[in-house]
Amino acid sequence: MTTYIFGHQNPDTDAITSAIIMADFEQSHGNKEAKAYRLGDVAPETQYALNYFNVEAPELLSDDLTGKDVILVDHNEFQQSAKTIENANVKHVIDHHRIANFETAGPLYYRAEPVGCTATILYKMYNERGYEIKPEIAGLMISAIVSDSLLFKSPTCTEQDVNAARALARIANVDVDQYGLDMLKAGASTKDSTEKELLNKDAKSFNIGENVVRIAQVNTVDIDEVLERQEAFENAMNQETAEQNYTSFILVVTDILNSNSKILVTGANTDKIASAFNTTLENNTAFLPGVVSRKKQVVPQVTEALS
Repeated sequence: MTTYIFGHQNPDTDAITSAIIMADFEQSHGNKEAKAYRLGDVAPETQYALNYFNVEAPELLSDDLTGKDVILVDHNEFQQSAKTIENANVKHVIDHHRIANFETAGPLYYRAEPVGCTATILYKMYNERGYEIKPEIAGLMISAIVSDSLLFKSPTCTEQDVNAARALARIANVDVDQYGLDMLKAGASTKDSTEKELLNKDAKSFNIGENVVRIAQVNTVDIDEVLERQEAFENAMNQETAEQNYTSFILVVTDILNSNSKILVTGANTDKIASAFNTTLENNTAFLPGVVSRKKQVVPQVTEALS
């Protein structure tokens, strides 16, 4: 029986590559039915990595998971997962996020570590088992680490992430800094994407008390290029909020070169959300110097402000 392996909805590079890596790990472990899937479209940054290392994108998951064995990577919260995840047999989780809205009927393997990237944990798992890391798998691990750490600039990045990427570079035969910058730039262009596409490129929903907060992040080399379309973004955010019953919608536009962000906030609790960052909103926006990580610099602050 197939073991379904996948990351979160609106998958980023870590979510997609970690599914591929975990499938390879499981097959090395003897589980020949392990297969990677994805829960959304492949973003340009991720496609750059897949093309560079000549790896095919996972199949889009469409199966009903009721009674099926699954492994979750790069997430655990059910609202970020597949539609029928509550009816699946979750056998294993490998993650680096908070644990919330998660429970299973049976025991499982659960590995969560406060590192910058799921692929860093997977790298350790390969080493612990003594499994070979193929060059293309090493390349995907590097891509995930670079993506989640913004080339080691994010506050979520740990020494373990940096050491893993440097060691993997020798296997993949790449210059991490040059490859990483090229990959990030490949995913930073926004001109050819619609507002809806950008909002769902890297977005997650968070249950905070009685609130459902949608937080989308767009990485760019020019914040103004994105927010020139502010009115169109607000319309798209308001429409999605009405359709999905979100309480608030936060768009985080991050400058990957200068490590700053600007937020655009719609919906309820705008003052509380602004207070989470010790600022006020002007025309629904605020500049957040030094903020690049949704996981560490946005979600905890908003959670505290709304709790």
